Amino acid sequence: MAKFIYKMQSILDIKYKLENQAKSEYAAAMAILQQEKFKLEQINADINKYEDDLRRLQSGIIDVMQLRECTEALEYKKRALQAQKIVVQRSENRVERSKEKLNEVMVDRKTHEKLKEKAFEEFLQELSAQENKEIDELVSFQYNNQDTGEN
Repeated sequence: MAKFIYKMQSILDIKYKLENQAKSEYAAAMAILQQEKFKLEQINADINKYEDDLRRLQSGIIDVMQLRECTEALEYKKRALQAQKIVVQRSENRVERSKEKLNEVMVDRKTHEKLKEKAFEEFLQELSAQENKEIDELVSFQYNNQDTGEN
């Protein structure tokens, strides 16, 4: 039996590699995003802690030095929060871009897989046609031999 050889198999193999690479990039971008979101949560927790400390300091005996330190720390954390929100937004954008790239690569790979399937179907049809032709020739040969043998 004839063996199916897809002429563009090397291209399909490259598409698989590109898809795996895009998946890795997407996973890495997601991991970074999760880390940045965790940092954002930590900053929010620190802000809540400093706000609680500030309320506690204001309600008790007022220590101006501690009050000032707590206020400055709170302001620093609020600036850090704004900066971290920008970092998270950039990470989200990076994830979105890598997701779009992954989708494009997957569509391209699927297109090449469909082409391979069509080529395989054509191969099977050609193989079937060839087998039918050989069967017809064999039957015709046997029929002609019967005719010549009877005379």
